Amino acid sequence: MALMTRVVTGTVAAALVVAGGYAWADIHDFVPGILTIGPEPAPPAPFPTAPGASLGSSPTDTLATLDPDAPSPGTAELQAAVDALLADPAMGTSVGVVVSDALTGEVLVSATPGTPRVPASIQKIFTAAAALSTLDPDAVLTTTVTQSAPGRLTLVGAGDMMLAAGVGSPTAVNGRAGLDDLAAQVSTSLGLTGVTTVRLALDDTLFTGSSTGPWADDIPGLGFAAPVAAVAVDTGRLAEGEYAPRTPDPAMAAAQAFAVSLAAHGITVEGAPTRGTSGADDTVVASVDSAPLGEIVEYFLHTSDNTITEVVARLVAIEAGLPASFAGSTQAVTQELRRLGVDTTGLRLADASGLGDGSLASATTIDQLLAVMSDGSHPELRTVMTGMPVAALDGTLTGRFVQSDAAGVVRAKTGSLPGVTSLAGNVLTADGRELLFVVMADEAPGPGQWGARAGIDAFVVTLAGCGCR
Repeated sequence: MALMTRVVTGTVAAALVVAGGYAWADIHDFVPGILTIGPEPAPPAPFPTAPGASLGSSPTDTLATLDPDAPSPGTAELQAAVDALLADPAMGTSVGVVVSDALTGEVLVSATPGTPRVPASIQKIFTAAAALSTLDPDAVLTTTVTQSAPGRLTLVGAGDMMLAAGVGSPTAVNGRAGLDDLAAQVSTSLGLTGVTTVRLALDDTLFTGSSTGPWADDIPGLGFAAPVAAVAVDTGRLAEGEYAPRTPDPAMAAAQAFAVSLAAHGITVEGAPTRGTSGADDTVVASVDSAPLGEIVEYFLHTSDNTITEVVARLVAIEAGLPASFAGSTQAVTQELRRLGVDTTGLRLADASGLGDGSLASATTIDQLLAVMSDGSHPELRTVMTGMPVAALDGTLTGRFVQSDAAGVVRAKTGSLPGVTSLAGNVLTADGRELLFVVMADEAPGPGQWGARAGIDAFVVTLAGCGCR
């Protein structure tokens, strides 16, 4: 009993010593605790309170808008400019002109505007308008790889002819989706099943008919366009450069490049790719998306890319329930122009891009479409107007109108073929009035475009600098 008492007494004493030591450490802030000899802390700041919601000032416009009372050029002065253009021998003997007021739609001056002429690439605005009035501008073209059975893959084209051979770029239009991205997805999917060897088929059946239609046989080799296909890498170019020669079979070339990408990701392709079709019950094992359609339309307007224009026209045909061919796409585009209220008298389209022989359109038809796109009745078409190149700034107008009154105040689509030079778009005059203009010359002399182009540019510069009334 005495031993127990001594043990308890010793334990208590030890505890008191420890407790006393901790208290001393707490007072001197060496250990956590509530005791301290430090200064008393300042009281905490009050919890913040948010002020009640209140109405702000009324919103105001931050962008200047065109003054509807800005004077329109006088007819006499405009007619003098047209007369000078027609008298220029570099323009040839077949010239059509229309200048109209964008606000009122009134034709201010014209020269044989109803005569059908070869439009060349200004025809692309027909395809652009038809696309944006019928298709979702946010839609994308999804290239997929499907599997019908273990080791049986099919590359399925959905119209994207601007695939990158490697990794896609999220900011590019040409090259937004990449074959390497597609191959990486396939490798991941097949890795779950242990499959490392496959057979590869190509399904490019989305488009039908001839892939070159009315184009001359040397067009792909000269680099002006590739055969139209449901899938391709860089629109079928065989080398770098805008006018690099194109492969005669862009879809199969894409399938062969895809086989190389699969090998780089550990998937061996037995034999060469063959054509086939993907079944409704096949499993999608990989997919990549193109840029949105609205960006694709702006791309072909800026670059005047013939191949991509034809691709988009085929998508318009599919939407209209027509064959995805040259004939189906031109019919679909023409139908849509009529639905928009455009006078199509004398209109004949051989293709959707203006590259092939046989297309005819009047300056009146083009002017009326420009008016529809500008008057606000179809806001979905404003993108066509804003997507055209700007004078001296970008696209096919980068090197034109430099150091002139037209620089920066003209948006227009160019057109060039042997003996054909055309330009159509809008211009802001020095008085602040927006005009629409169409100039077409399809019998221009000489082997080049320079004489007629200089004449047209001088005419448009006159419009831009006009303070006449």
